[in-house]
Amino acid sequence: MSAEESLAQRAYTSILEHFVQTGRAPHYTELAHILGVSPDEARDLQREAAKDGVGCWFVQDTDYIESWAPFYNAPTQYRVTVQGEQKWYGQ
Repeated sequence: MSAEESLAQRAYTSILEHFVQTGRAPHYTELAHILGVSPDEARDLQREAAKDGVGCWFVQDTDYIESWAPFYNAPTQYRVTVQGEQKWYGQ
């Protein structure tokens, strides 16, 4: 695995972890801070990570995460509850 692939995998995992912790997707500037890279690089890495993921896409014509399976970044009828806490939406 190349360093670029490894960083894209870290981006993928970091986005999932951010969803779990906060109930929402990170903005790419937040992802940049998490990964220790520039905002431009983080934006590119999240795009690269989404290509390899299933159920990962962005709001049309933007760099904002809309869905990152199994999570959805906007309210849906599919509320997810874990140990009594309900802060996530499913696809």
